[in-house]
Amino acid sequence: MVGVLVGLEVPLLMRILRDRFDFKDVVSNVLTFDYLGALAASLAFPVLLVPHLGLVRSAVLFGLVNASIALWSTYIFADVLPTKRTLRAASVFVLVLLGVGMVTAGRITDTAESNIYADDVIFARDSRYQRIVLTAWKDDLRLFLNAHLQFSSRDEYRYHEALVHPGLSTLPAARRVLVLGGGDGLAVREILKYPGVEHVTLVDLDPMMTRLFTTHPMLTRLNEHAFTSPKVQVINADAFVWLDQNADKYDFAVVDFPDPNNYSIGKLYTAAFYRLLARHITDGGAFVVQSTSPLFARRSFWSIAETLKSAGLNTYPYHVYVPSFGEWGYVLATHGQYTPPATLPDSLRFLTPASVAQSFEFPRDMGPVAVRPNRLNDQILVRYYGEEFDKINR
Repeated sequence: MVGVLVGLEVPLLMRILRDRFDFKDVVSNVLTFDYLGALAASLAFPVLLVPHLGLVRSAVLFGLVNASIALWSTYIFADVLPTKRTLRAASVFVLVLLGVGMVTAGRITDTAESNIYADDVIFARDSRYQRIVLTAWKDDLRLFLNAHLQFSSRDEYRYHEALVHPGLSTLPAARRVLVLGGGDGLAVREILKYPGVEHVTLVDLDPMMTRLFTTHPMLTRLNEHAFTSPKVQVINADAFVWLDQNADKYDFAVVDFPDPNNYSIGKLYTAAFYRLLARHITDGGAFVVQSTSPLFARRSFWSIAETLKSAGLNTYPYHVYVPSFGEWGYVLATHGQYTPPATLPDSLRFLTPASVAQSFEFPRDMGPVAVRPNRLNDQILVRYYGEEFDKINR
């Protein structure tokens, strides 16, 4: 119904204005202001409104604007509206309802989130880019971005040890490390276990995330104050743009983006992105990509591996078991050959050299399947991912 009404908007405006302007002027004026209004709204919603008002209040605000215009229109067209009193009463009624919604938006959000999250919500905020929620129950602290679980403090060490150490531990001469994504600082925590690493650059889009994990006592305890280390530089930028504008080289890189569940994130899993990143890796270096679950999203996992291959890299897929996520996969990419490490830092809680070597073996139900690489002009990975997780949700 909304689509039908939106489609009627422009023809109705043209009909209203047909007696005031020539047809060509009617078309140009209506389309100009229609596009300008759409541009203003599309920019204001994510940039200004959601970060300051929240998602629910922003949506209600747009409703208030439209209902106010509806009420105003009953006066502009009073001469041709036989039911103007009824329409005014209806407009006022809708405005009152929306006003109540604006006042109680916080309660609406809290009620919705209490039904979404099993544990107590201790922090919830809309950043310019995402909804950040922290929940806690006993000793379990969990981070959700847009309602998707990012980690549980009970087992995140398994995920982050597996993300960093199989690659970095084979590079004893590594001095400079790059982290793309990973705004929680947990991958940086693992990287700082190598005394030889002199500089870590972290590039994450959302300043609210990195600020939260730099200042919140519970979170800084979890990442061991990684962001306040003198070795660490935090940059808030789009990773794709930043790589294109930066010429620095790194011995090792960690790519820790959310799963490719939309095209905006999917661009960071394309062959073009990996070719760009590879130019920033030294000849003897490597980088690792978190690559979703090879069990639940088998085609997605092997599509990421195939995409890295299509970018001219040698690939070494591996997997570990993380209780909060199940079987989870990664792909290590190098310019040369890779041999699993013989030693690891002593402070690890999960990985051993033997378990790292074993992680590169895949059982039959997680083995390679025929898939296509993900490209900027054809993001097949996003479609794979959507189809596979739709099956799970059903």
